[in-house]
Amino acid sequence: MGSILLALVMVVPVRAMAGIDISVGIALPPPIVFEAPPEVIVLPDAPDVYVDPYIDADLFFWNGWWWRFWEGRWYRSHYYDRGWAYYNTVPAFYFDVDPGWRGYYRSHEWYGHRWDYAPIPYARLQQNWRGWHTNHYWERHGSWGVQSYQPRPQQQKKELRLQRQEQYHQRPEVQQHLQQQKEREVRRPQDQRQTQPRVQQPQQQQQKQQQRPPDVRKSQEQKQIQPRVQQPPQQQHQPQIQQQQRPQQQPQQQNQPRGGQHREESPQQKSQGEHRRGDEEQRR
Repeated sequence: MGSILLALVMVVPVRAMAGIDISVGIALPPPIVFEAPPEVIVLPDAPDVYVDPYIDADLFFWNGWWWRFWEGRWYRSHYYDRGWAYYNTVPAFYFDVDPGWRGYYRSHEWYGHRWDYAPIPYARLQQNWRGWHTNHYWERHGSWGVQSYQPRPQQQKKELRLQRQEQYHQRPEVQQHLQQQKEREVRRPQDQRQTQPRVQQPQQQQQKQQQRPPDVRKSQEQKQIQPRVQQPPQQQHQPQIQQQQRPQQQPQQQNQPRGGQHREESPQQKSQGEHRRGDEEQRR
């Protein structure tokens, strides 16, 4: 195990190893020696669960996997004699399995009814398990080779599952494994913190933003959000044009005579009027 971890450290980068779940300290079960491929039987009241009754270890077949219980832990593999991998929870089928199935197997009786089980060879199991599972073959028969046996009601099955679950968690080897699992979960976040690189710049920027007063931050955010609206050049020059036109219009308004008011005469007009009045007096 130490050499494997050393090889991973040398080959795999630290960031890649942070996402890999390595079950450190979990031993694999010892191999089981088979003289020939195993023969199995199907268990009553446990849909599509097969077991090898000829060995002392608990070796089940379910849903395309071989399952093995050893020292409070579960392992599974696609092969019955190798390739075991740790499985971190209880398989879904297990609480449907009657804990006293070995005694019923030896006595050929299942709850007082004769049990005429038929061994299933390995080759037949591999060829037909998928079709049996899809067609609910064993559930449709409903007897599993047990004479005059009636399947249990659903409510009774639920109660039995709860009882078996409580009995399972009371086993000393299971409690020891659960305690070790909790300790690994506590150590795992600490190991991930050590492997992850520290990025200081974003944290410093966040601290600076938090230290700024809220009014300054709001004004900066509004400046960034509000778009700048530029006025067209025609609107900017319009006031200047109007101011230039006003002095030209004022003299025109002053020269125009207003109704009901006397028009003032210029000096030239006065002199011409005096000459005309002098000529008229001489004629007289």
